[in-house]
Amino acid sequence: MTSADLKQLLANSDLLLNAVGEGVYGFDTQGNAIFINAAAERMTGWDAKELLGKKIHQYHHHTRADGSPYPASECNIYATAQDGKSRQISDEVFWRKDGSAFPVEYTSTPVFHNNKVIGAVAVFRDVTEQKNNEQALQIALKKIQSLTEQLQAENHYLQSELKQQWTASSLTGNSLIMQRLVSQIKLVANTNSTVLILGENGTGKELAARQLHAHSNRAKKPMIKVNCAAFTPSLLESELFGHEKGAFTGANETRKGKFELANQGTLFLDEVGELSLEAQSKLLRVIQEQEFERVGGNKTIKVDIRLIAATNRDLKAMVDNGEFRMDLFYRLNVFPLEMPPLRARVDDIPLLCEQIIERLNRKLAKQVTAISKDSLNALTGYHWPGNVRELQNIIERAMILSTSSELNLALPNEHIHGSTTAPQFGIQQSTAINKTIGQTLDEVQASYIRQVLEQCQWRIGGASGAAKHLGLADSTLRSKMQKLGIKRASN
Repeated sequence: MTSADLKQLLANSDLLLNAVGEGVYGFDTQGNAIFINAAAERMTGWDAKELLGKKIHQYHHHTRADGSPYPASECNIYATAQDGKSRQISDEVFWRKDGSAFPVEYTSTPVFHNNKVIGAVAVFRDVTEQKNNEQALQIALKKIQSLTEQLQAENHYLQSELKQQWTASSLTGNSLIMQRLVSQIKLVANTNSTVLILGENGTGKELAARQLHAHSNRAKKPMIKVNCAAFTPSLLESELFGHEKGAFTGANETRKGKFELANQGTLFLDEVGELSLEAQSKLLRVIQEQEFERVGGNKTIKVDIRLIAATNRDLKAMVDNGEFRMDLFYRLNVFPLEMPPLRARVDDIPLLCEQIIERLNRKLAKQVTAISKDSLNALTGYHWPGNVRELQNIIERAMILSTSSELNLALPNEHIHGSTTAPQFGIQQSTAINKTIGQTLDEVQASYIRQVLEQCQWRIGGASGAAKHLGLADSTLRSKMQKLGIKRASN
């Protein structure tokens, strides 16, 4: 059968085939074009007269989508014309006359005459829009998944934060030193400047950080806290930057780090002076570039964070001793805030007591309405090595024991946390204070911590451990013991 004969068989279908929206080709058994409809011309840019009688493969299938050669022997349309088997293809491209390509889906169906294959018909359509929609959908789904993970991570973090009780009593006060501090917080809050909060334990450094975040333009985003003393250098890297699934033993799933959780919010690095030099180096790079990779990953993640750091250590002295990187110190020390110790603002103690009692009434279901004058006199005469945190502990302990609406409390001679010694006031208290005159702050702290450890039989952790009585994390107490050279005497 000649091409003319085959053309005659299809002639009656021309009007119908030219009316459909899909492209239609008719081929003989050698793959030569014998029919091309109008839709095929529009989609490919080739006129029928340019292709009729020619092998269509070399015009539309000569190269795969990636540019690799496409032999005619592997062409599905040509195969149908040879073996008489129908095929449906959805992952190829056709090439236009202008050299551009477009994704297609097509079917190749054999044409029989007298039970013999005399050619094939290919019906194809341009699926560019469909592919674009699928790609956009995949991108949208990935974004939704990422946002879902972000929300889940933030929700988990915020739920854990809600379990803790926070009070702004440490920042309460009418003293000039506190008024100046609050004024500084308000001034720097609405900037993106890095803030370094300095001060002794118990002075409210974290509360100052929360006030900075609450008054900033990032207040609607989370403030994420990292206790730098609670992790080894390797674990800290995973905590800060996150890790990919399989990055190390136990990494059973991909996890976002604190930097990602704090994106567009605030990252609070507590006890930053406890970072190892290795961790300091990695932190410096992220602060400078605001980008990092997860542990075990190679994708660069960019973040927009406001950084607040806090420490009770003398970072400048650590720099001089080679314990802290100078470049990191100057990155953190953009706007330093000094948290005053309680002994420097004893005039605020009555107001602090009032707020602490009000909060503890709700917590303990008590109805304490006042604190005795003698109690206030004793409290204002004490040197407060544990600062406001110590004051909170003393009042809570006294309220637990109290059965009166007026609180009468006292400081034991040496004021050991957890002591059941009856309250004593007077000369002994003054004598205890006088004994500290001439000592450095580290010496006073070392003596005080040693006394608490002895009372707790040198137990550090647990409900009856020294760390709980001092209001410190176990790791923080161990760090202070190492710094101050506190060791248990061997028997």
